[in-house]
Amino acid sequence: MQKNDIFDKYSHYYDLLYKDKDYNSEVEYVHSLISKYSFGAKTLIDFGCGTGRHDIIFAQKGYDITGVDLSEKMISIAKKSRIKNVNFLQGDIRYIRLNKLFDVAVSLFHVISYQKTNNDIKAAFETAKAHVAKDGLFIFDCWYGPAVLTDKPSIRVKRLENDVIKLSRKSKPEMHPNENYVDVIFDVDIMDKKTRIHNTIKEIHTMRYLFFPEIEMFATNAGFNILHFEEWMSGKTPHLNSWNVVFICKHI
Repeated sequence: MQKNDIFDKYSHYYDLLYKDKDYNSEVEYVHSLISKYSFGAKTLIDFGCGTGRHDIIFAQKGYDITGVDLSEKMISIAKKSRIKNVNFLQGDIRYIRLNKLFDVAVSLFHVISYQKTNNDIKAAFETAKAHVAKDGLFIFDCWYGPAVLTDKPSIRVKRLENDVIKLSRKSKPEMHPNENYVDVIFDVDIMDKKTRIHNTIKEIHTMRYLFFPEIEMFATNAGFNILHFEEWMSGKTPHLNSWNVVFICKHI
């Protein structure tokens, strides 16, 4: 299954699956990082924007937003918001070129960890460089290697419902320690509450976990300096339990 096929399927239940995700707090957090390291930034490109939930809130804070996602169906959902100062486009973080520069590029919710190979990550950094003005920022979060290997991923089950469907998702990880990635195997059962008909989906999300020295190498080779890195949302220095770490890089 190709990566875009996975996310096209994902789009049907994505917002339900993450209805408890605190997008407002996450945007406020990223906005605080932008304000600290690039005061006055107004234009922002979001690589891997999904259905646009972050971008709508960024726009409400006064940013001019371009949201990019690999999945056409995700972008189709995002476009329904029709929010001023937000433009959504389909594209791949590795290859898209808009011939336009932004004050800030962000890539949130582990999009960088979806780049499995060194070439994929290198290409993603080069795309960020191609869209960030000099002295602009590239802010992204990822699965952090020390925590993934210390507090290993485990089987999890998530159950949710809305007025239309009832969803159950079981996730089973398969570690690939010599390649630094985890295959997260999702078995999803979606029941139509009106017809009681079940639809099952099997997905594999391959997640690359990363370490500071290699991120520093990718950043430096692409023309960025790492200004700061910290545990996502908490601001703590990353440690062996910091699964999600955010990096703030400056285009030099």
